[in-house]
Amino acid sequence: MTDHPDGWVLTFEDDFDGPDLDPAVWLPHYLPAWSSRARTAASYELRDSCLHLRIPPDQGLWCGDDHVPPMRVSGIQSGNFSGPVGSTRGQQPYREGVRVREEQETFWGWTPSGGYIELRARAVVTPRSMVAFWMVGLEDEPERCAEICVTEMFGDAVEPGSAAVGTGLHAFRDPAVDEDFAAVRLPLDIAAFHTYAVDWSAEQATFLVDGVVVRRCARPPAYPMQLMLAVFDFPERSDGGDDDAVPELVVDSLRGYERP
Repeated sequence: MTDHPDGWVLTFEDDFDGPDLDPAVWLPHYLPAWSSRARTAASYELRDSCLHLRIPPDQGLWCGDDHVPPMRVSGIQSGNFSGPVGSTRGQQPYREGVRVREEQETFWGWTPSGGYIELRARAVVTPRSMVAFWMVGLEDEPERCAEICVTEMFGDAVEPGSAAVGTGLHAFRDPAVDEDFAAVRLPLDIAAFHTYAVDWSAEQATFLVDGVVVRRCARPPAYPMQLMLAVFDFPERSDGGDDDAVPELVVDSLRGYERP
């Protein structure tokens, strides 16, 4: 382990230098309990010391027979959990009453409960796509379900030389967390590499972009949370000329630090 310049101790690091994702840390699927692993596999590759999450034109819909609006997604997550088939116990249910279609084995890859976590990444988006980096509770206990969104960027909120960067907390069904989310417009070219980070304790989550504080939220969740990285595409937003576009989230590194 090495030291962060501010005195934090490095406890997790992935530079995506290997031939594939580390299976002890990452599951290359997006919320497979509501569908299946076969139908939620991410489209990705590791090259140039980066993870390239992308959505090619021929990628199918995620939960296409049920999810509204239609959505395609390539995502990876550092944890996984569900109840049995037919139950409503699963992660980030997208509507009330949705039921597990494929039971998942509980998986704890890297699931921190605080610290300084930073992502260095760039994105290629169109007005119909978005990229995001967030953390969620595993929901092994129903109330451990809140979200810390480190960055969320929609293509239709990107302008030349600036972008709206969403950060904050989503309470969902956790009564101890207050909903506190906002998008802040920053002078940012998201096609270039930037560092998106959160300084996270039980008292406060401080969100930073390139080392500059963007927002602060009080009383974030303090239980173990899995990391989620994903690129999304919404076909209904098509203008007719972007159906062959390939949205992409390119991740150079992901690091986690703890206070000494």
